[in-house]
Amino acid sequence: MKKYYLIVNPFGGNKRGLSILEKVKPIFKNADVEIEIKETRYAGHARIIINTLNYDGYDGVCAIGGDGTMHELVNGMLSREDKKKIPIGLITGGTGNSFMHDLNCLDPIVAAKRIISNRLRKLDIAEVNAAGEIIFAFNIVGWGLPTDINIMAEKLRWFGGQRYNIASIIEVLKNKRRLAKIRVDGQTIAGDYGFIMGCNTIHTGNAMKIAPLAQIDDGLIDLLVVRKAGRMKLLSLFSKIFKGGHVGDPIVVYYQVKNFSIIPIENYLLNIDGELIGNTPIDVKMLPGEIEILI
Repeated sequence: MKKYYLIVNPFGGNKRGLSILEKVKPIFKNADVEIEIKETRYAGHARIIINTLNYDGYDGVCAIGGDGTMHELVNGMLSREDKKKIPIGLITGGTGNSFMHDLNCLDPIVAAKRIISNRLRKLDIAEVNAAGEIIFAFNIVGWGLPTDINIMAEKLRWFGGQRYNIASIIEVLKNKRRLAKIRVDGQTIAGDYGFIMGCNTIHTGNAMKIAPLAQIDDGLIDLLVVRKAGRMKLLSLFSKIFKGGHVGDPIVVYYQVKNFSIIPIENYLLNIDGELIGNTPIDVKMLPGEIEILI
């Protein structure tokens, strides 16, 4: 008999966590799969749970949630003192589901069925040294507009998934100055940038197809370097992101690399997997196939 931990946030995904749990319970029961439910009680609790669980006798740790939940699972597991790892399964239940967009699995019922199939896939992880603090990313590492957009989006949560689109327009219109040096492929490049984003997944935010060539298991991070441009040019660029049409634009440079660094003139918060954490300067390196996911 397969046995999984199942972490659920009662307040996550617009408080849909428990209702999704009731929908997926029969999927596990009918497949003769045992689940041990762990409810989170506060922000960051999922990270603590997975960091301290006894993995012996279990086939995986699953959770109902979105990108924020997945970020907690990855960082909680990879910061364990015993260095033990176990496959991770995610059941779609967040307001931001970039990762599950990449896996083409936005239905929680389908996600649960994939988990019980016990099929495994490797997932690359970006190790981010953010001014001396180590943070792990499975989705994105963003500086510049991605951080400012996320800050604004948090203030617009009542708009649901559309808050990222609205926040993008507001922040683009501000047209801030962002001077930085980038180290990539052995070269140092200085400039004024709209944003710099390292992507392990194709999607970010509300289904923005930010890195259309990204793969979660190729050992590379797709790095988008967007030069400073006028407001109308940047707005035009953002309108293309949902279908990946921004790639090839003259102000966008698209790299696929194993590591990169950002050294800005003024240090600032980062957007890591949609979370406002860490600070510049940063050194990022890829850890190929660092964890396994149940898909």
